[in-house]
Amino acid sequence: MRQVSSWDQALLQAALIDSFRKLDPRTMVRNPVMFVVLVGSALTTLLWVRELLLTAAPAAGFSGHVTLWLWFTVLFANFAEALAEGRGKAQAAALRGLRQETQARRLVDGREQRVSASTLRKGDLVVAEAGDVIPGDGEVVEGIASVDESAVTGESAPVIRESGGDRSAVTGGTRVLSDRIVIRIGANPGESFLDRMIGLVEGASRQKTPNEIALSVLLAGMTIVFLVACVTLVPFGRYSGVALSTTVVVALLVCLIPTTIGALLSAIGIAGMDRLIRHNVVPTSGRAVEAAGDVDTILLDKTGTITLGSRMASAFVPAPGVTAEQLADAAQLASLADETPEGRSIVVLAKERHGLRGRDLAGIDAQFVPFSAQTRMSGCDIGTRVVRKGAAEAVFRHVSALGGRVPPEVEQQAAQIAMSGGTPLAVSDGARVLGVVHLKDVVKGGLRERFARLRAMGLRTVMITGDNPLTAAAIAAEAGVDDFLAEATPEMKLALIRAEQARGKLVAMTGDGTNDAPALAQADVAIAMNTGTAAAKEAGNMVDLDSNPTKLLEVIEVGKQLLMTRGCLTTFSIANDVAKYFAILPALFVAVYPEIAPLDVMGLHSAQSAILSAVIFNALVIVALIPLALRGVEYRPLGAEALLRRALLVYGLGGLVTPFVGIKLIDLALVQLGLA
Repeated sequence: MRQVSSWDQALLQAALIDSFRKLDPRTMVRNPVMFVVLVGSALTTLLWVRELLLTAAPAAGFSGHVTLWLWFTVLFANFAEALAEGRGKAQAAALRGLRQETQARRLVDGREQRVSASTLRKGDLVVAEAGDVIPGDGEVVEGIASVDESAVTGESAPVIRESGGDRSAVTGGTRVLSDRIVIRIGANPGESFLDRMIGLVEGASRQKTPNEIALSVLLAGMTIVFLVACVTLVPFGRYSGVALSTTVVVALLVCLIPTTIGALLSAIGIAGMDRLIRHNVVPTSGRAVEAAGDVDTILLDKTGTITLGSRMASAFVPAPGVTAEQLADAAQLASLADETPEGRSIVVLAKERHGLRGRDLAGIDAQFVPFSAQTRMSGCDIGTRVVRKGAAEAVFRHVSALGGRVPPEVEQQAAQIAMSGGTPLAVSDGARVLGVVHLKDVVKGGLRERFARLRAMGLRTVMITGDNPLTAAAIAAEAGVDDFLAEATPEMKLALIRAEQARGKLVAMTGDGTNDAPALAQADVAIAMNTGTAAAKEAGNMVDLDSNPTKLLEVIEVGKQLLMTRGCLTTFSIANDVAKYFAILPALFVAVYPEIAPLDVMGLHSAQSAILSAVIFNALVIVALIPLALRGVEYRPLGAEALLRRALLVYGLGGLVTPFVGIKLIDLALVQLGLA
């Protein structure tokens, strides 16, 4: 999917315009903290205009400066949200460009009709051949074809779509490159996957997550507390002989309420979804993004996720009296015309281990015997020579039928390979068993380190496989997962998820098949593969456009980064408020109460200078933190306690120190400019 820079000039200009549009009170009221700042800005504006009309202009200078920076505070907050939304809108615009008025070839009573794609309805059958644009979302019900999905996924390599499997789903707007397929349309106009993607990447349509709502309520509560506190300062000031104007009280309120996190809260959530989209994962729920950060248990399918998906030859184990080279030669001969990954791996292993190169089957008058489910063998016949390779039991029966004998050592070798988690393929030449080929699942490189990283985050990984328990245990140990579920059925997956959730755990999983749909619907974070069935995509709350099952690891890190960013900036904001307290209140009352002079640690020029400096700093710090809110705080798997210490040290202590330095520098600048 097209990536959009946060600092694109057109994006910045659009965000600036949206900053003013968002001043609509009906929009601002959704953010209680910034709504209070908006009301305060409007109130000080009226007071400033009143002062200009009733007094000399210089006397109204302080009110004017405060009013100006209060408006800047509101606009900077709107700008942060608009910039985060703008990236999603730019991506949505790019996706809209993919939509075109496509002609479809609808099948009616076995005959084709040329119709507009916009007239298609759910359940219609359409034909697509090489060069055709697929007119709508659906599933292949007949045929197999190569499809270019780069317009949606950004990947240039074509993919295979075929009927009857877990790779049957097709997306409207993609192009068929070869062959012919029949597609059953799965969505009515306006309900396609592309339409949903456009709606989802629009930041403005994002729903607040439960934690974000809870934090908003907390910030609103803190705002009310500070509002009451600031209002009570007016009679206290009169009693003390310090006259506090309405402008001063509003400025004090804006500086003490958590405006920093209030201004950036929405942008943080939108940016979190945007980071997922940059990974080519489209979340259908903002809650799922947040839940990813709190996941406790991860369910991973073995094939294609933990392993490469096909078993590869790893060793030749010869029978007594047979050399490894003789076994490799016969195994390679039986595999020369075998185009399966297992067959090709045997040819490659024989070449690498014993220098045996492929031979021309036509030159030796060989007849290839294809694999069949009935015989469970394949092989090669050269004259009277019969070479077979296949499942150990099938080859053993074949040898016995020819009058041969299976050495006990070979049977034992096959059993040991099976117990170690591998698959034994026996090789025979006529009535003689030459030995077995050890096939094993190849665990993807670097997964052990990635699982260790997840473990450091406090996550538990569970491998799901249809293999027997012995095979599953061997692969789980090699990959480094914490647990496994062997001989898994859809019901067993669902039961496992429910058991974890009953213990208060949040569960994440990936899936692509119809049989995964019940478990995906139950999981808290469910990533459906874009190559998968429509049922899987409907059941999940995220769709991985790249169909990479290991993407779940990135999703979890993005979720944790979202939660960390929100927590760190909340810590920074509250610490800021404490520092601004020491900037303003002591400066206001130190002349009347000299006893509080030790609290006036900043030594600002005057009370007005202290207020104006704090207001200016309050606005500028929002601008300074926008890049961090959009980029996110870097996540490191250090454990909850270490992360908390780091957040308190960097953002808590930093939030205390930064205002002392910033406000003092602004105060000095105001004095130099003659504004204090």
